[in-house]
Amino acid sequence: MATVTELKAVLKDTLEKRGVLGHLKARIRAEVFNALDDDREPRPSLSHENLLINELIREYLEFNKYKYTASVLIAESGQPVVPLDRQFLIRELNAFEESKDNSIPLLYGILAHFLRGPPDEVQNVFLSESTLHPANKHLSWKPSRRSDDDHPEEGHGAKNHD
Repeated sequence: MATVTELKAVLKDTLEKRGVLGHLKARIRAEVFNALDDDREPRPSLSHENLLINELIREYLEFNKYKYTASVLIAESGQPVVPLDRQFLIRELNAFEESKDNSIPLLYGILAHFLRGPPDEVQNVFLSESTLHPANKHLSWKPSRRSDDDHPEEGHGAKNHD
């Protein structure tokens, strides 16, 4: 007969293999935060810069299906629940998109721009599908949307032993 410790280990292993353990941990963290969050204490007003930064981060989080992390960001920061219009963000950032594919978060284009470096006479950040490819043509990196069962939502780079 299996011990309780062995049953726990098998259950944890099964949940990890199915990709649900990370989702459960993230959901619990979000729920704990919501329970501890004091709605009576008013949030400081968002600066214009923080509003834009939070929106770029939210777009990135939602693209990668970090929905619980995004919900905590919105609740904790006081970011509006309704996302800002993408064209508004582009105008505020003094950027433009050459690509018709607006499903890629703006943050990827901004990162690609700075990794590659702008041409000498260009002042705007160019956000296009072509900026998603690294300067080294031998690499074929392009961000891809995570599926619900890909990589559970937990800290990347840190091993979590709960």
